[in-house]
Amino acid sequence: MFDLTFNVDDKGMLTPLTLAIDQAVIAGWTGRDPVARDKHIAELEAIGIARPASTPIYYRCSARRITQADRIEVSGGDSSGEVEFVLIGWQGRIFVGCGSDHTDRKVEAYSVTVSKQMCDKPVASVLWELEDIIAHWDKMILRSWAVIDGARVLYQEGTLDAMLPVQDLIDRGFGGKGLPDGCAMFGGTFAAKGGIRPADRFEFELEDPVLKRKIGHGYDVITMPVLG
Repeated sequence: MFDLTFNVDDKGMLTPLTLAIDQAVIAGWTGRDPVARDKHIAELEAIGIARPASTPIYYRCSARRITQADRIEVSGGDSSGEVEFVLIGWQGRIFVGCGSDHTDRKVEAYSVTVSKQMCDKPVASVLWELEDIIAHWDKMILRSWAVIDGARVLYQEGTLDAMLPVQDLIDRGFGGKGLPDGCAMFGGTFAAKGGIRPADRFEFELEDPVLKRKIGHGYDVITMPVLG
């Protein structure tokens, strides 16, 4: 268990809230549309990653992989980010944030579970209350950009009506018992425009077009050499 301090945005008022995070769950293949879901599966198969045992599927990684840092260090040049909404349970409430499931693609080709443990998972420092946005959840927009060779390009974009509904996602992952306190769950992602590829910097956001606000974060990717 470790503490992360966020700012909860309530109609523009930011209130600090320190949460004790003791488990991290990475939900994968959470698409509501089986055609779009299979497109992402095919995208991963194209780089040697096997189909999942089930859809959706819930991977575990160390809670300490979650970070609010603006840079991460990775081994070699085979990792990349993925924008995802993040649900955090706390004292019976659910908060919504935004993060990147940064993953080592070379490792993912032989073990998705191990690949989830290889890289830090940057998250934005601002949260929203789920109850404030659940009525227009499907209109929310996830978006990411990759900075590659100095050029910033749109990498992912989609609305949450393409993902499983929140309650369905939670029920399937936790047997209908609700999201546990201290659990941070990443909720799935969209296919990358132009294919999965590494970047020098990754930026992401969750946009609420109804309440006209955004949560965003970005981080530099520092590649460490693999010497054998």
